Order: sequence, then C-alpha cells, then structure tokens
Amino acid sequence: MSSKGVFNNKLSRRVFVYIFLCSAFLSVCSTFIQIYVDFKGGVSALDERFDNIELSFNQSISTSLWDFNEPLVEQQIGGIQRLPDIRHVKITTSFGKVYEVGNVIDNPPKVEQYPINFENNTIGTMVISADYQDIYQHLKQKAGFIIVSEFIKIFIVAFCTFFIVHWLITKHLFRITLYSKALNAQNLDEPLTLHNRKQEVDELDELVNAINGMRLTLKNDIVQLEDAENALINLNGDLEIKVYERTSKLAESNQQLQQSLNELTLAKDKLVQSEKMASLGQLVAGVAHEVNTPLGICVTSVSALKEKIAELNHALIDKKLTKKQLTSILNMFVEYEQIIERSLNKAVDLIRGFKSVAVEHHTDPKLNINLAQHVNDVVNTVKTLFKHKNYVIKINVDPALNLVTFPSAWNQILTNFLTNSHVHGFEDRNDGEISIDFQANDENLVLVYQDDGKGINVDVKDKIFDPFVTTKRGLGGSGLGMNIVYNLVNTKLGGTIKILESEHGCCFVVKVPLVLEEEQAIKKGTPNLKVIP
Repeated sequence: MSSKGVFNNKLSRRVFVYIFLCSAFLSVCSTFIQIYVDFKGGVSALDERFDNIELSFNQSISTSLWDFNEPLVEQQIGGIQRLPDIRHVKITTSFGKVYEVGNVIDNPPKVEQYPINFENNTIGTMVISADYQDIYQHLKQKAGFIIVSEFIKIFIVAFCTFFIVHWLITKHLFRITLYSKALNAQNLDEPLTLHNRKQEVDELDELVNAINGMRLTLKNDIVQLEDAENALINLNGDLEIKVYERTSKLAESNQQLQQSLNELTLAKDKLVQSEKMASLGQLVAGVAHEVNTPLGICVTSVSALKEKIAELNHALIDKKLTKKQLTSILNMFVEYEQIIERSLNKAVDLIRGFKSVAVEHHTDPKLNINLAQHVNDVVNTVKTLFKHKNYVIKINVDPALNLVTFPSAWNQILTNFLTNSHVHGFEDRNDGEISIDFQANDENLVLVYQDDGKGINVDVKDKIFDPFVTTKRGLGGSGLGMNIVYNLVNTKLGGTIKILESEHGCCFVVKVPLVLEEEQAIKKGTPNLKVIP
C-alpha cells in the first residue's frame, strides 16, 4: 500500500476526525468543569482571606488608631491591600480622619465593612474591596496549560488510532475495492487474498470468503449463460427456419381463408338478396291473389252487363221493351256499376300500395314521405300474406308527420316484424294483436313494435340479430330477417334496436335520429334529417 493510499484514505481520515472531535469535546468539557471548580475554590479562599483579615488585623489597627500612630496604620492597611485580590482598603475614624490605600473599583464584586472597636468603643470603620482578577489570571494560565496538553494528547491518540485503523482495516478494504473494480469475466480464476493477516478469522476474512464464493458462483453462471446462449443461437436458427416454413404455410392458409371469406360474403349477400326477393315474391303472390278477386268480380259484372245489354237490345228490336223491364235493367246497370267501381277502387289501392313497396325494394332513394300513409301501405300489402287470419293490427302514427328518410328501410323493417309475428309469434293461432307505435320528437323517431304472441325462445333471444339464427331451420326459415333489420337500423338509418322484456309476446324498440350532427351531414352531403311539419 502506497503512502498516497495511507493518507488519502477517506475512511481513515473520517475515523481520525471523529476521534479527534469527540476527544476534543470531552477534553473541553472536562477543562471547563475543572476551571469552574478552581474558580469556586478561589472565591472560597478569598472569603477565608476576608475572615482572616477581620481576625488578624482588626485588633492591631484599633490599637494603632487609638494611639494615633498613623505610619503604623498606613503600614497595616498597606499589608492588607497587598494580599491577593484585595484592591482597595479604606479606614474612616470617628473623628473624620480617612486612611485609604489602593485603587477605587466601580461596582466591586466583593465589598466587606468591618467596625473598629477599642475597649468596647467604636472608633471607626474599615471598608475592604476586592475583585477576581487574580483568580481569573490564575485560571487562564491553568486553562491554557490544560487545553494545550489535552490537545497534544488527543492528537497523538487520534493519529495512532488513524494508523491502527488503517493497518487493520482500511488498507484491506482498499485492497478489496481494487480487486472488485478489476474483477471481470477474464480474471475470475484469480482469488482475492489479504496480506499480513493473523491466523484468527475475523469479519474481513469472512468478507473475503464471501467475495471469493460470489466469484466462483459468477464464474459458473457465466459458463451456464454461455451454454444457454449457444443453445439459444442454435434454437433461433431452427426457429427461423420453422418460422419461414410456417409463414409460407400461413400465407397460403390466409389466402385460402380470404378466398373462403370472399365466397362466404358473396353467399351471404346472395342469401340476403334471396331473402329480400323471397319476401317480395310472397307479397307479389298475396297481392296478385287479392287483386284477382276484385278483378274477377269486375269480369263477372261486365259479363252480366253484356247479357243485360243484349236482352235490352233484343227487346228494342222486337219492340217488346216494357217500362218495367227497362226500369229493372237500369237498376241492374246501377248495381253492377257500383260493384265494378268498388272492385276497381280496391284493386287500385292494392296495386298502389304494392307498387310503392315493390319499387322501394329495388331502389334506395331518400325521400320525403308521409309516415302514416307509408306505414299503412306496407301493412296493407303485408296483410295479404295472412288474409285468412284474424289479426288485429293497431297503428298509431301522427297523420301529419312528414320526414325525409329511406322508405325502403322501413319497408324491410316492418315487413320482417309482421312476417315474424305471423310465422313465429302466432304459430298455430288464428287470432292475435299487433301494435305499431311511432313517436317523434325534435331529435329521434321511435318505433315500438309489439305483439301478444308466444314470444322469443330464450335460446335465441341473446343472438336474435346474428345472421342465420332461426327456430325454423329446415322448415323454410333462413335466419336472416332480423339480421337485415339490425343492419338497416344501425347502418342505414344510424339508429339502435333492442328487445324489451314483455309479459306476452315480444317487443322491439327502434330509435332513429332525425337530426344528424352538422359535420356528419356536411361529410355525406345530405340535409339534416328533421321532422317536416
């Protein structure tokens, strides 16, 4: 260990400073205590000195004063003043004569006054003033000697302690520090050793053993880590090959899946279109059957009119026409005319409603419609599917409500609702009640559709809006009806649809916004949906 390491060791310097400061503090405290004790002793000696003055000089001074021996009096008080700490002595006789020696002190710390008696007669008073200057001077000298000697002793002890600590502890710690800093993966085989150590094992030896144990453990860990890294490199190589192979297979599988997904999407679109066309076909069949009835009545009425016209013509030609016969034929004409008019009006209503529904199944315009008229047209058209049933359909729509919307979407929604009520809700029943309630405010149009059928099966209630979910699998049900409704409400109309709990049958609530956000309207280039009064 170099001298630089000895004197610059921070721990040794700190130990030296701490020992020096603690010893100095204790020495200062003990010095102050000793000086205080000496001061008290000096004050006590001064008190004893005053007592001795009273006992020793009082009688002799009184005799001298009585004999008027002034030189002896001055000599006696001079002797008193030369005593330690006595600064001023003053004698005042009863005749007004004053004898004093020394320097007058302002506010002396100790003043004593003694009467001077001679044969029981008071012939004067003696005042003695003293201070502590001699005591203080003695204490300063003694304190200086104590402090100097104590600090020399403290410095010697601290310096010896510094070297002892350095020799026994800090130089070995410095050796351990240098070893730890130089330790790396290349010199793990070199153990840590301490020089000039005794045979007894202490904490430093335990620290060295712990560091050597850590070194061996670290060496083993490095070996294991190198083995693991080599294995990992080999494994990474194998994994790269497997990843490349599986990536190729995955890309091929993804291509196949994408192709299958495209085919499924196309098939779904075809199924949805087929479902729409099937619904339209049912409406066509029902409307055609309904139209045939009034048209057949018209044809029958026209045939009867032809027979009556021919009968009237023959009667005119044969000149056998009677007033009664003419009146009967004319009444018949009026009756047939009324029958034909009623039948044709019914056919016209059926065809008008069907035309509105059928055209909007294939086109997709946004139109300004009267909602009440449109709902009635849809209901009248769909009713042809269950004309032999005794369903009661209650429609509650404001007749004055006009709005700009997609009529085709409402056609599909109402058609699927009514068809599901007929096929599922009123299965094996000839009667039932359906409620269609539209309510509008400044922001939303709300449709509440409800029937009193047998309700929705709990197995499919949570997934009623998923595609291909049906309870009529294999019986003509495709499971696309409610999925079409859900997509129309959410995507096309920008609204929401949900099922409400109902004691009887089922209840659907459709909420559609009538006013779009301004930026949405600008983006789409369409006017805000709103109620048109």
